[in-house]
Amino acid sequence: MNKLIFANLFQRPVRSIISVLAVAIEVIMMLTIIAIMLGQLTGQKRLNNGIGADLIVRPSNATFLNGVSGAPITVKLAPFLEKLPHVAVASPVITNLSMSDGLEVLWGIDYASYSRLSPFSFVAGGPIQQPYDVMVDDVYASSGGGHHVGETIMILKHPFHIVGIFRHGKGGRKLISIATLGALTGSDGKASAFYLKADNPANDNLITQEIHATRGLENYQVMSMEEWMSLMTPDRIPALNIAMNVVIGIAVIVGFLVIFQAMYTAVLERTREIGILKSMGASRWTIVGVVLRETSVLAVIGVAVGVGLSFALKELLARRFPTLYLDMNSALVAKGAVIALVGAVCGALYPAWMAARKDPIDALAYE
Repeated sequence: MNKLIFANLFQRPVRSIISVLAVAIEVIMMLTIIAIMLGQLTGQKRLNNGIGADLIVRPSNATFLNGVSGAPITVKLAPFLEKLPHVAVASPVITNLSMSDGLEVLWGIDYASYSRLSPFSFVAGGPIQQPYDVMVDDVYASSGGGHHVGETIMILKHPFHIVGIFRHGKGGRKLISIATLGALTGSDGKASAFYLKADNPANDNLITQEIHATRGLENYQVMSMEEWMSLMTPDRIPALNIAMNVVIGIAVIVGFLVIFQAMYTAVLERTREIGILKSMGASRWTIVGVVLRETSVLAVIGVAVGVGLSFALKELLARRFPTLYLDMNSALVAKGAVIALVGAVCGALYPAWMAARKDPIDALAYE
């Protein structure tokens, strides 16, 4: 039977190749598109892992996504927070979601306090000195053909001079003065959040209690950085889960239809062959098994090709767009492979059932 299955596959090489490619494309769609979606959340975590803060303070109605909540807090809160018994540093930050130069989150910082959270590691150049200076991270500096210190780039339709390139992980790709970003976005003297560094990480709960005990700050969100980053999951963004399910659904339908058509045509072409097998005593389950095993071979090869091409595409995109994160983890690969295999087998169920039901007399007489 195994020889018969492989002989069938090689007898119609074009159809077999098309079936394999259909499964591969299904896998590529699932892995690559979902990896890009998940990568936006993973990228946020990587962008923030070097800030050096212990706590983040935000308004009660703020969302956990950077750049979405505006800048509703006065920066005058910073000196008050820094005077709390267990706060070593309080640094105000504006995060602004901008689409003027492509979708990005711009960061406005007070360099003096922000660098005290965790020192910058400069690859080239140095800190902000003038209102229209900008510091960029090494990932952004390597994108788009490369950027260098002294170059002029446009931010919110204003020219900024790159004065420093730092190692990524400090929050944003581009960091400018909080006063400048506030002026450009109509948020003078405002902040989106405050990053706090405790005198001792064990005092995080005490700081939270002190803030909530202050009149006017009772409802402010105070979270540890670990708590904040733990919110960056697909379950926290309903639209993201819906989008991923739509992508998976479309991919499964494509694979299902191609396998269905391929196996349906194969059964019609092999009607006489099926009649011979049944006349020799092959049971219905034997016929079903032949069709499903043939489909499984195509699906396994297609999944292997799809996974390989997905990783190749990931590397290509990483080289072409260094600022784009793709979270193609092993759990996602396993899930995509299982979905593709199950979808392919389901696509072959009706053709297999149709083949098993053929009457051997009619099948032998088929021309």
